[in-house]
Amino acid sequence: MADPARFEAEALVFADALYGAALRMTRDRADAEDLLQETYLKAFRAYERFEEGTNLRAWLFRILTNTYISTYRSRQRAPQLTDVDDVEDLYLYKRLTATGLSRSAEDAALERLTAPEVLAALDELPEQFRLAVLLSDVEQFSYKEIADITGVPIGTVMSRIHRGRKALQKALAPYAAELGLLEVPRT
Repeated sequence: MADPARFEAEALVFADALYGAALRMTRDRADAEDLLQETYLKAFRAYERFEEGTNLRAWLFRILTNTYISTYRSRQRAPQLTDVDDVEDLYLYKRLTATGLSRSAEDAALERLTAPEVLAALDELPEQFRLAVLLSDVEQFSYKEIADITGVPIGTVMSRIHRGRKALQKALAPYAAELGLLEVPRT
């Protein structure tokens, strides 16, 4: 059995980074919190099998990514259900956030950090490209670490990152031109 104190001391230092990645993957705070909780539960159960001296952060991100992928696939097959109370709560939340009365620090930071056009372009990427770009460009993992996390060869990781970045570049070209960051050729 894993030592809870040791696990807490070594693994919980990555909670903020994992939560940020979970939030970018799920695009929903509640789902991100659930994903983070499931990740830590799985990590704790498997902690005694973790090889001391290897990259704990990458190991945790692999669990997070695999958990997200399996959850995402099962949700794609399941019908969407909504409770009336949830709709009312969501309406109230959106009204409060629209007036600026209830915003978390994370929400405020993400709004300042990334323009809606960039987030929309990222959301439009196919899942495998979006995940590779997020792990590379946001979480700063190496190609090898991303390969380990996602369970695909390094060449595939490189291809997914390249194709994801190219798709982002194409999708964001009008936005970049609007900001004056890209010169539009005259015809």
